[in-house]
Amino acid sequence: MLFNSYAFVLAFLPAVVLGYFAIARLSAFAANAFLAGASLFFYAWWKVDFLWILLGSVAVNYFVGHRLSRDAAAGRSERWVLAAGVAFNLALLGYFKYTDFFIANVNAVAGVNLPLLRIALPLGISFFTFTQIAYLVDAWKGKAAEYSATNYVLFVTFFPHLLAGPIIHHREMMPQFADPKLKRLDWENLARGLALFALGLAKKVLIADNLAPWANAGFAQAHSLTFADAWITMLAYVMQLVFDFSGYTDMALGVALMLNIRLPINFDAPYRSADIQEFWRRWHITLSRFLRDYVYVPLGGNRKGEARMLVLFVVTFAIGGFWHGAAWTYVIWGTMHGVALVVLHFWRKLGRPLPRVAAVAVTFLFVSAALVVFRAPSLADAGAILASVAGLHGFDPSLTVWQWAGLTHPVPAPERLRELGILAVFAVAMVLTFTPKNAHDIARSVRLSAPLPRFAFGLLLAAGLVFIENASEFIYFIF
Repeated sequence: MLFNSYAFVLAFLPAVVLGYFAIARLSAFAANAFLAGASLFFYAWWKVDFLWILLGSVAVNYFVGHRLSRDAAAGRSERWVLAAGVAFNLALLGYFKYTDFFIANVNAVAGVNLPLLRIALPLGISFFTFTQIAYLVDAWKGKAAEYSATNYVLFVTFFPHLLAGPIIHHREMMPQFADPKLKRLDWENLARGLALFALGLAKKVLIADNLAPWANAGFAQAHSLTFADAWITMLAYVMQLVFDFSGYTDMALGVALMLNIRLPINFDAPYRSADIQEFWRRWHITLSRFLRDYVYVPLGGNRKGEARMLVLFVVTFAIGGFWHGAAWTYVIWGTMHGVALVVLHFWRKLGRPLPRVAAVAVTFLFVSAALVVFRAPSLADAGAILASVAGLHGFDPSLTVWQWAGLTHPVPAPERLRELGILAVFAVAMVLTFTPKNAHDIARSVRLSAPLPRFAFGLLLAAGLVFIENASEFIYFIF
């Protein structure tokens, strides 16, 4: 079930909020069970066949985690149990997400023609797999223990984060689900959660979905782009992605807050970063945390010398790129970020920092160029677009991407108001991208008792609901 759907906003969400707090008056355990059941219904709404894959994964990880927690409490450390649990998760993810990728590469290298299996990718598998791997490692270390099957199902399937994150930890969620003070309806949390949801919905349906035609048209015509086309294509996707993904996260955090649950922040104005390290402290924050704590540090981190550390920068981000999808474009995208961290390391040794404005500009241009590789259907397409961006195909200022997107070139005439509106969306996106406050800060700090903020959030929610009918899936649902 999509957050940006009438079924979710007008039926599922009100029913869950009201039902959860009504049941919590009678029993905290029953309220958690209700929330877990609602989350499974939410997941099965898209395709019920995927539910059994999710439940199978949850069951195996629950029993493995139970064993690891019991051993940790007894002072035992059976690494093989952890290894088996992690291997199961990676095998499940690998089968559904990477089987055809490996078959295609074997065909290319060996010159054979093995048939692709065309396996359907279960929604959210990348996210609930990483969530459970983190849980198993924490259980092995004695940092997490869950002996209630119902509570564990709720932890993994809690619907606000299930499909596209944030990637959560057991230790930061279960105390909230167990706190009796959080089982009572909090009108302040409800209002601020609704405000954050309205901001996220507006990001998605008013900005990201209106930029999508530009990006889609440009990437579909990668080898025919003019200089101006290439820049429009690149920037349209860069803006579409951040408003789509951060919009989803804002909606997830807002929905959770309505239930008195605080999910970790996942975005903090990332395009304002002055270097690539700062960028990853602001972009997909919970993925960065996972890669640091469960890949980079276990492999040695910065404890094994400078050379090992720099290699691990590249390896960790290559793994992070591969997690995003079964294509070499994702691996190259991740590797580019790892190499950028290596370059940053040596640049800092020179002791010549750039002025903040210049550093932000350089970082933004690098991130944008890397996202072209991330989005492009192939490395050849990415190379063609970036060559046009760099002016290697000339500096033609004409915009043909408008026609490919089903639009016409904008001119200041009444019949072109739609095109001017899209230009306005692009301008607003650029301005909002570089503002110092993120949506979470705004929803948390604004005085909702004042008439103007209430009107503004109400207007955003109403506008979002009007445009829901034309809304698309969230980009990160495919990862």
